[in-house]
Amino acid sequence: MYIRGDHAEAVVGGRLDVRSAADARTVLHSAVDDGVGDLVLDLSELDSWDATGLGVIMGVHRRAGRCGRRLVLRGVPPQMQRLLVATRLHRILAFEDAVAAPSQPRV
Repeated sequence: MYIRGDHAEAVVGGRLDVRSAADARTVLHSAVDDGVGDLVLDLSELDSWDATGLGVIMGVHRRAGRCGRRLVLRGVPPQMQRLLVATRLHRILAFEDAVAAPSQPRV
């Protein structure tokens, strides 16, 4: 896992999982604490995440809110979009490009 960027925009790549969660949390919390305005988190280079990685994203979202900031996700890969929709987190998180709920079959 790697994170590059600053307190306004960061790119997360590789795997965000239990092994990388502590490092990711430290870097992203620092980015939240050191900036103002939206923190854009580009996930287009992210290969995968597990429940722990998703927990890191939600923790950063909550921390940003407490600091008067907003976490905005960009470039969420399709398989991760499906997970966010399935868990209804797409209703809580902000997205630069809209994440739409899957279309329902017509009856």
